[in-house]
Amino acid sequence: MFRFPLFILITLIVAFGGGIMISLYALDATQGFGAIKLGAWEAFPALQTVEADPYAKSHRARAGKLLYGSAEGLTFTASVDDDGARLNAGCRYRISGQTPPARLWTLFTADNSGNPAAVKSGLPSALNSWTVLRQPDSSFSIDISAAAQPGNWLALPQAGTFRLVLTLFDTPTAGSSGVIDLAMPKLTKTGCGNA
Repeated sequence: MFRFPLFILITLIVAFGGGIMISLYALDATQGFGAIKLGAWEAFPALQTVEADPYAKSHRARAGKLLYGSAEGLTFTASVDDDGARLNAGCRYRISGQTPPARLWTLFTADNSGNPAAVKSGLPSALNSWTVLRQPDSSFSIDISAAAQPGNWLALPQAGTFRLVLTLFDTPTAGSSGVIDLAMPKLTKTGCGNA
C-alpha cells in the first residue's frame, strides 16, 4: 500500500536533488562563453553586459557581486602561469611588463573562488598602478611569493592553489573589440620550494 507513494517520493528526491547538483556543477565549471585568453590572463568582456549568456548571468546572480559596466572596467584572472602550470603557493612567480592603458589598475591574490586570499596580517596581498615601482620605460616587475622580496612584492597564502586578479579601471579596451590585440604582462614561475 505504501510502496507506490514511497517510490514516487524517492523518484522526486533523486530528480530534484540530482538536478540541483548538476546545475551547481555547471555553474562552477564555467563562468560563461566568450572568454578571451591572453597568455595566462583570461577575461570575459561580455560578462556584465545585457548580451551575456545564461551561464554568465546565473554565475553573476549566484555570486551576488556587482560587476563593472562595459565602459567602467575589465577584470582579468590568471590561475595558471604562461607555461600552463597551475599557480601554487609553494612556488615563486614574477609578473613583468606593462598593462594595457587604464586610468587605474589593481592586482591582488585570490583564492579559487575569486575572493581575496588569506595572507598573514600586515603582508601585502594587493598592489595598484599608483603604488607599484616602475622602470624608466614604465614597465614593472612584481615578485609573488610567500617569503618577502625587495621591490614590488605580493604575499601568498601558506599553501594551496590561488589566482591572480588584475582589474583595469576606466580603460578604452573594456568597451572595444580590440581586447584580443592587447599585450598583457608576462607571468612566469621563478622557482619552487627552497630552490
